[in-house]
Amino acid sequence: MNEYVKIRTSKRAKRVALRLDSKERIIELVVPARMSLKRAQDFARQNETWIQETLATLPPALPYEDGRILPVLGKERQLDVYFDPERKTTSITMDENYINIKTNKNEPKARIERYLKTLAKDELTKLSQDKAEIIQKSIASVTIRDTKSRWGSCSQDGCLSYSWRLIFAPLCAFDYVVAHEVAHLVHLNHSKAFWTLCRDLSLDFVEGQYWMRNHGHELMRYGARG
Repeated sequence: MNEYVKIRTSKRAKRVALRLDSKERIIELVVPARMSLKRAQDFARQNETWIQETLATLPPALPYEDGRILPVLGKERQLDVYFDPERKTTSITMDENYINIKTNKNEPKARIERYLKTLAKDELTKLSQDKAEIIQKSIASVTIRDTKSRWGSCSQDGCLSYSWRLIFAPLCAFDYVVAHEVAHLVHLNHSKAFWTLCRDLSLDFVEGQYWMRNHGHELMRYGARG
């Protein structure tokens, strides 16, 4: 079996299927619970060309490394990693042009990602609250996750959830996703009234929606290994 194909057995699946996991940069072979593994593997082999062509469509992985340019909150900033084995902790600060990392770790990915997640939650919370005030609604909570496809969600009790990877999106797209979820505080559907409110709450509805629909998958490449 191809090293880039991961088998997942599903009780809900009615037929075998191949699905791209852009976060893990692999193809999932979804196998119905009652299907033989050999039959499913034969299916994958028969579709080897599709697997290779689909993986080739993924944008290049951009691991966190010294000198790497990351788009953070709408501005390109360079990772400046300073390794010091004598340090006891890792410190990270950000200015207009750089994300400065002083660390004793040979591989500070987890620490960098934790910093970015905290930053994302702070910014998403603030923007959500600002937009909620416009429509005179309250937010019960804001959480962040590392989802594979859904960039945001809103529950009936006013709990908002976002993908922390939105921090890498252009500001118009970042703003659009927040407007979308805050609009659900009023309309828990995708009716005409919902889209009108979403547009009203967005700084640039057209460009933001377009970017997320056509480029959202690119957010998964940051921090990924090639």
